[in-house]
Amino acid sequence: MGLLGMGHRLFVPRLLATSKEDLLQADFEGALKFFRVQLPKRYRAAENAQRLMEQACNIKVPTKKLKKFEKEYQSLRESQLQQEDPIDRYQRENRRLQEASMRLEQENDDLAHELVTSKIALRNDLDQAEDKADVLNKELLNTKQRLVETEEEKRRQEEETAQLKEVFRRELEKAESEIKKTTAIIAEYKQICSQLSTRLEKQQASTKEELDLVKAKVMACERCREVFSKDGPLQIPAVSQDNRDTDLDEEKDSLKAQLRELELELAQTKLQLVEAKCKIQELEHQRGVLMTEVQAAKNSWFSKTLGSLKNSASNQSPSSPKEGQ
Repeated sequence: MGLLGMGHRLFVPRLLATSKEDLLQADFEGALKFFRVQLPKRYRAAENAQRLMEQACNIKVPTKKLKKFEKEYQSLRESQLQQEDPIDRYQRENRRLQEASMRLEQENDDLAHELVTSKIALRNDLDQAEDKADVLNKELLNTKQRLVETEEEKRRQEEETAQLKEVFRRELEKAESEIKKTTAIIAEYKQICSQLSTRLEKQQASTKEELDLVKAKVMACERCREVFSKDGPLQIPAVSQDNRDTDLDEEKDSLKAQLRELELELAQTKLQLVEAKCKIQELEHQRGVLMTEVQAAKNSWFSKTLGSLKNSASNQSPSSPKEGQ
């Protein structure tokens, strides 16, 4: 009761301060009713009671009053102990000690249970951590193995790329050499064709001149004039064989032989010209085929190189998230 009395000394000023407006507006009967009904009802709520406790604890009490309250409490406590029966005090102290012992035993049991639970939880966490470590180690080994395989694949692809580049370079040089050779041959054959054409034209002109000269000589001969007309075609008059003499026959045979030789030479020249043109067409076709093969080799090498780079990137990308984890 003494403790309650000293507590009232702290709470009453705060209660009066918080209820000041209500008390000033009420009369004597209203004030009594306020203390008896409204005030207890207000502080039944936990929030209001907590607020009142905080406000009371924030009250600044002078040091002298605190010492005074302490002395009053000690004197009150001593008087209560002197007035109390020793048996009752010992019984109360015994009950207090028993309650403390039971409380400590309960706390000990709770702590033991908590310790066992903690050990079990720690054991489970440790097992899970070990399992996770094993899984991570396996993933790490697999990742290292994939990394080694990827590096080996990369090295192999680099070697293949270097080989392809070398093959492509050799093929390109070979194709360029073939193209240059073919171009030179084509130019040479074109020059030959041009020379043959010029030669053919000259031979045709020379043959025409020789024919004109032979025709003029024949026309100058009275005995041979009847064989040729002015238009050029050979005409054999319908005379008997007995009237021809040996000189005319020999001259006619000589002229015919010259004509045959000229015609044969002209035919051979035309044949050589046709063969040269065919050879030029064949060389141009070979040149086109070589250019197509070179372009196909370029495209094939580029496609293989691009595919190899894509495969290397796709093989390395799945291992990156696991390494980050």
